[in-house]
Amino acid sequence: MIKYGVKPGNIILVDSKGILHPERDDMDKLMLTNPWKYELAIKTNAERRKGGIKEALVGVDAVVAASVQGPGVIKKEWIRAMNKDPIVFALANPIPEIWPWEAKEAGARVVATGRSDFPNQVNNSLVFPGVFRGALDARVRTITDEMIIAAAQEIANFVGDRLSEDKILPTMEEWDFYRGLPLPLL
Repeated sequence: MIKYGVKPGNIILVDSKGILHPERDDMDKLMLTNPWKYELAIKTNAERRKGGIKEALVGVDAVVAASVQGPGVIKKEWIRAMNKDPIVFALANPIPEIWPWEAKEAGARVVATGRSDFPNQVNNSLVFPGVFRGALDARVRTITDEMIIAAAQEIANFVGDRLSEDKILPTMEEWDFYRGLPLPLL
C-alpha cells in the first residue's frame, strides 16, 4: 500500500499485541527480532493511536484484515465507529473476521472476503497466473512491488464499467480475465 502511494502515517497496523506505535513496550525486542515490524511501527500511525482493533477502526475509511478466523474478531459496533460507507476486507479463511452481512448491517459500503460463496472474493489465484506467466516470459528472477501493482491495476481494469459494491474484482469463473491478462512487467 505504501509503494502504491498511501501515506504511511495514515496506516494503522495491528498485530496480536495491539496497534503498532513507537512507544509500545516491545519495541526494543521488535528492533532485534522483527526489524520490518519495527520499521513499520516507526513509519505508520502518525497520530500514535494506541489500543487494539477496536481503537484502530475509529474514524477510518477502510480495514484490511488478514488475521485469525472469526466470526467476532471484528465487531459490528467497531464497523459503525468507522467513517461513513467504510470498506471492509475480512480475509481470514474459511471464516472471515466478521460475516459480510454483519459488516453491511453495520454500515459497510463494500465488503470483501476470501470466500467464493460471497461477493468480492479476494484470492491470490487472481494474481498468480498472470504474474508468474509474465515473470517466466520476461525471464525475471524477482517479483517486484511494481509488478504486483501492475497486476492490481489490470484486475481493476478488467472489472471496468461493471464496478459496483458487489463487483470490485473478477470472479474465479471469469476465464476471459485469465486469458487476456496483459501485465507490463518491465
